[in-house]
Amino acid sequence: MIAGLLHFFDMLIATIRDVLPIVVIIFGFQLFVLRRRIPNLPQLLVGFLFVIVGLALFLQGLEQALFPIGKLMAEQLTNPVFLGIDTAAGSQTPEWHYYIWVYLFAAAIGFATTIAEPSLIAVAIMANQVSGGTVGIRGLRVAVAIGVSVGIALGTYRIVSGTPLHYYIIAGYVVVILQTMVTPKSIVALAYDSGGVTTSTVTVPLVAALGLGLASNVPGRNPLLDGFGLIAFASLFPIMSVMAYAQLSEWYGRRISRQLSDSREE
Repeated sequence: MIAGLLHFFDMLIATIRDVLPIVVIIFGFQLFVLRRRIPNLPQLLVGFLFVIVGLALFLQGLEQALFPIGKLMAEQLTNPVFLGIDTAAGSQTPEWHYYIWVYLFAAAIGFATTIAEPSLIAVAIMANQVSGGTVGIRGLRVAVAIGVSVGIALGTYRIVSGTPLHYYIIAGYVVVILQTMVTPKSIVALAYDSGGVTTSTVTVPLVAALGLGLASNVPGRNPLLDGFGLIAFASLFPIMSVMAYAQLSEWYGRRISRQLSDSREE
């Protein structure tokens, strides 16, 4: 208990040191460049206090919960006993299809963490407001979550199979470029931003821990070479899924309009 409190105070001091430059820049521009008083100063100071304490608690939670659980799940899902591999018989390195549960877990955890991602919720709400309700909050969140789910599942397959990362990234961006040419222009920028907001506070820690744990436990994989890269998949595939969502919505809208016009003619 005492050790945990001491660790929290160390984390709190480190957080203050990291947040201080942001505070200096904001207050410096307000006072010396804009030359205006800071409105609601007590409220702002209380807000910054909440930010500092919340970040410190969050970082400590990462170390005590999310990182360990990600590595633990990777260790358990790659255990030879769980995979049904007889290590005493001198089995070779397991083939990719032995790790089906790893891919399913990666897809499920990618979907769940993205749905809970605060930054994605904020972007979805703003997109809904700016578009006058055309962009649905739930639809955008689900589309992004599906993209992250598919991307992380494919990323875990890459770690298991040991194939080069750049093949997937190059092929993925070729698909993104082709989609950009045919996707409604109003959704392209939002789709690209949606890929970025997924790599935030909830998704990154758990996905990074999963990748490192998986690379540490799959025979023949190097955690430094193979453990990283899942975040790239989590950023890339939501771009595809959001543009696909927009294309399907546009196609469905045209189909409904065509059916209505045909019914009127009859």
